[in-house]
Amino acid sequence: MNELAAIWVYLSREPLAALTATLLAWLLGLRLHRACRRHPLANPVLFAVALLAGGLLAAGIDYRAYFEGAQFVHFLLGPATVALAVPLYRQWGLVRRSAGAAALSVLFGGLFAAGCGVLIAVALGAAPEVVASLAARSVTTPVAMGITERIGGLPSLTAALVIASGITGAALGPLVLNAVRVRDMRARGLAIGTASHGLGTARAISVNAAAGTFSGLAMGLNALASALLLPLLWRLFVSG
Repeated sequence: MNELAAIWVYLSREPLAALTATLLAWLLGLRLHRACRRHPLANPVLFAVALLAGGLLAAGIDYRAYFEGAQFVHFLLGPATVALAVPLYRQWGLVRRSAGAAALSVLFGGLFAAGCGVLIAVALGAAPEVVASLAARSVTTPVAMGITERIGGLPSLTAALVIASGITGAALGPLVLNAVRVRDMRARGLAIGTASHGLGTARAISVNAAAGTFSGLAMGLNALASALLLPLLWRLFVSG
């Protein structure tokens, strides 16, 4: 017991503790997902976030202290995003035949998502910083935070909203698409990737290769279009 206590004291003082907690939370989230028979609402990311947040609150650990150890997982976000090019390459023939329709769908879908968030916030009387933070909620986190900072929003709030949008879209997106009878996997992937970025894309890849490919394509195109257009449209919105 003394040896185990000494190991725990060592781990609790080192960054390895946060990394271990993150991986354990993810593994438990996957187990719960399987226990729920992979139901779309039983999202493993949501389980992992809830477990980690509850553990940090119970232990009284500051998020910044936790992130010092867990930042290695955050670093892997970049390579994981680049790896989405692999299924895109494998499905290149299918993507090339649908390129025009896909680009238009992502463009209008991204603008609609941004417009809905902004208009709802304005209708509810939200502060200007909060309204600006909602504009990029459907864009992948690094790009969304950059856009928000540029238009005068709160990047930390945007990050939380992006994660919430991703989890919600990954959980409810397939149910909504089933309800409206969207069967084409290309269309399903474009819808999920545009609205739910990386988390939705991870869900789409686990279901169907074509859906995952088009979801990754939509995530990238939406990030590019939003980075170019949202600051310009925001200036017009503010000046109007």
